[in-house]
Amino acid sequence: MKESRKRGYPSPSSPSSASPISNNKRSNFTSFQDIPNLPSNTKSLCHIIATTPSLSVEQTLQDSGISVTAQEVEIVLKLSYGFPGQAVKFFRWSAHQLNHNLTPYSWNLVVDILGKNRFFDAMWDAIKSMNIKGLLSLATFASVFGSYVAAGRLREAIMAFEVMENYGCVRDVVALNSLLSAICRDGRTIDACDYLQIAKNFVRPDADTYAILMEGWESEGEKGVVGAKESFAEMVIEIGWDPVNVAAYDSFLCTLIKGPDGLLEAIKFFDSMRDRSCYPGMRFFKVAMDECVKQRDVRTAEFFWEVMVGKTGLQPTTQIYNSMIALYCYCSDTDAARRMLDEMVYRGAFPDVLTYNLLFQFLIKGRKLREASAVFVEMVKNECVPDQANCDAAVRVYLDNADPFMAMKVWKCLLENYDKDLERTANLLVLGLRDQNRLPEAVKYAEDMIGRGIKISSSTLSKLRQSLLKERKEFMYEELLRKLKSN
Repeated sequence: MKESRKRGYPSPSSPSSASPISNNKRSNFTSFQDIPNLPSNTKSLCHIIATTPSLSVEQTLQDSGISVTAQEVEIVLKLSYGFPGQAVKFFRWSAHQLNHNLTPYSWNLVVDILGKNRFFDAMWDAIKSMNIKGLLSLATFASVFGSYVAAGRLREAIMAFEVMENYGCVRDVVALNSLLSAICRDGRTIDACDYLQIAKNFVRPDADTYAILMEGWESEGEKGVVGAKESFAEMVIEIGWDPVNVAAYDSFLCTLIKGPDGLLEAIKFFDSMRDRSCYPGMRFFKVAMDECVKQRDVRTAEFFWEVMVGKTGLQPTTQIYNSMIALYCYCSDTDAARRMLDEMVYRGAFPDVLTYNLLFQFLIKGRKLREASAVFVEMVKNECVPDQANCDAAVRVYLDNADPFMAMKVWKCLLENYDKDLERTANLLVLGLRDQNRLPEAVKYAEDMIGRGIKISSSTLSKLRQSLLKERKEFMYEELLRKLKSN
C-alpha cells in the first residue's frame, strides 16, 4: 500500500508583515557564509552581492573579471535572498554575460526573491518579462501565491490565481492545490476551505485538494477537529472513497486523535474507512500507538496493529514496535513484549537501544532474570548500551537473587560505558559478593575499583575486614589498605 500520492507543492517562507523586508530580517534567509566548501567563483560573487551597494553592483562585477555559468547564476541567486536589489542587478549583469541565455529556474528565483522581500511591483515586472520570453510556469505562480500569503495579502494571492490564464498558465486543479497549500501552510485553513467553495465553480477538486486541507486542519491541533470533519464529509461527496487517497485519511485521523475522546473518534471513522477498504498511512498508526501507550490501552493498540500488519501491507517500523513493547511493559505483560522483540526482524525492523532498554528495565523490575539475562546478552552483542540506571538496578537485583555472575557481567558493562556515579553500585557489588561467600572476588573487585578512583566506603571496608579476619586472611586486607593509601 502506498504511503501517499499527494503531490508536493512549493513551500514558501516569509515573515508576515506586508512591508519590504528590513535588514534585521535577512538572517532568516540562507547566506553563502552558511555553506561550506563553496567554489571560489560562487563565493566571490556572493561576497560582492552581500557587501556592495545596489547602485555599484554591476560595475563591481564587471571589474572583478569573473566569468559565470548559467548554473552558477542559480546557485548565487539561491544564496542572495537577503539582498534583493543586488541580486536583481547580478541577474541583469549575468544576462549580458551569457547573451541572455539564463535558465527558467533563474528567472523563477528572481521572482521568488522579489516576492519574499515584498517588492511586488518589481515581481510583476519580472513576470511580464518572463511571459514575453515564454518562460512562465506553475512554479512561477506557486512562488507568487506563497509570497502574497506570507505577507498577509490573501486577496492578492487569489487574484494572482484568477489571472494566471492571462499569462498563458492553465488555471487547473494543480494550480488550485498550489494556492490552497500556500494558504494552509500559513495557518489559514479556514480561508482555504472558503475559497475552495468558490473555486469549485470552475475547477473540480481532486484527492490532493482534500489531502492539503486535511494537513492544514491537522496543523491546527484540537482546534482543527470540527473543520476536518466538515472537509472530510465534503471530500466523500465530491470525490467518493478512494483507497489511494492515503494522505487525506492519514491527516484526518491524526487530527481526530488530538481532539476530545480522540481515540474513540478515530476508531469510529477508521471503521468506516476499513469497510470500504480505505486505510491511512504509517504516520497515523504511529500517532495512534503513542496515544494508546499514554492511555495504557492494550486492546485498541492490538486492534490497530492487526489491521496494520494484516490489511494495509505496511511494514511496522522499529519506532512503532517500541511503542507496542513499551505498552506491554507498562501493562506488566513482558511475555508479549518479548514476543514482539523476537518477531521484529522477521518483519524487517531491527531493535535499537530503546527497544532493549525498555524490555531489560521491566524484566529486571519484574524479577524475570533468565529473560533479562538473555536480553542483556543480545543487546550487548548488538552494540546497544544499557542505560546506567538499568545497570545499577540489574546489579542489585542479580545480587539479591544469588546470581553474582550476571551482577559482575553487568558491572563490567558499566565500567566500559560510564565513568561517573559508579560509587553506590560499586560498594553494592563488593558487599554482595562478600555476602555470598565470594570473598576473593569481592577483594579483587575492591582493588580494581580503588585503582580506578572509585571510592569504597568505610562501611564496606569494615565489613570486608571482618570477613577477612574471620577467614584468617588479614594480609589481604592490609594489601587492600596499601593500595587505598597509594591512590
